[in-house]
Amino acid sequence: MKMNFKEGKWMTEINVGDFVHENLTPYEGDASFLVGPTERTMKVWNACLKALEEERANNGVRALDPVTVSTITSHKAGYIDRENELIVGLQTDELLKRAIKPFGGINVVAKACRENGVEVDEKVKDIFTHYRKTHNDGVFDAYTEEIRLFRSLGFLTGLPDNYARGRIIGDYRRLALYGIDRLIEAKKEDLKKLTSPMTDATIRLREEVSEQIKALNEIKVMGEYYGLDLSRPATSAQEAVQWVYMAYLAAVKEQDGAAMSLGNVSSFLDIYIQYDMDKGLIDETYAQELIDQFVIKLRMVRHLRMQSYNDIFAGDPTWVTEAIGDVSTMVAPR
Repeated sequence: MKMNFKEGKWMTEINVGDFVHENLTPYEGDASFLVGPTERTMKVWNACLKALEEERANNGVRALDPVTVSTITSHKAGYIDRENELIVGLQTDELLKRAIKPFGGINVVAKACRENGVEVDEKVKDIFTHYRKTHNDGVFDAYTEEIRLFRSLGFLTGLPDNYARGRIIGDYRRLALYGIDRLIEAKKEDLKKLTSPMTDATIRLREEVSEQIKALNEIKVMGEYYGLDLSRPATSAQEAVQWVYMAYLAAVKEQDGAAMSLGNVSSFLDIYIQYDMDKGLIDETYAQELIDQFVIKLRMVRHLRMQSYNDIFAGDPTWVTEAIGDVSTMVAPR
């Protein structure tokens, strides 16, 4: 990296925690340093407010793509206000457009689409009915007759056929700190170490690591849609925020867990922001813009759900939770 961060184990191994511990500057002041949103940020937010109004007027779903199966690279670049966005990236090619994720279960997706006045593309339905086994199918294969009976009678709810994925938390900081190429290199080293005896566990783990390498390459392609070189580490505060968001975006394009948590990124991003501010590269106003626009993007995350799911949670919630600080990373959130 070109940035002169303190050296530590993080330089020779994938170790974000060590990077934060070595480079964090504790903050013991008050909130007087904070500034309000800029005109540029408000233009982006006002575009979101208009889209949110349209979403509410359309029974809670502004737009829906029932044809394209959502993957990391399934949709080309999408923008809210390209001229004023400092942090780019949407789940699809349009703000608040929801995508289908049938790997969890085609029937769940088909019902969610039908409830919103559209039908899942017949080709997609055929593939995920006859050729691609879904999570839902696997769960029903595992259910005993007793479980199925109690499920049908309504005695058991919240079972994994519908509530397939719970809280999913990734370390999205790694992309910013190391870049895709370094992460792929590390995963290839992991794969080399996974050798005989070829037990079921080893075979499964080798397959999963191989899938991780493929996914990392796809994230690089997704970045290219937006003109971003994610192969390398972030070298500025703006890139650090953008890179972290790209990693998170890849996750929510493929997964629709009940809670797609963000993890702990505030302390990590503060290191890049403080570095740029110390060098006179940015000021507090610009730093606030970065975080404001980052949060706006997180607030625009949408998943396609059945109405029964929304009823359980009294609405259409997304849990993009962030852990702010701990005993070793006490900084004021921006």
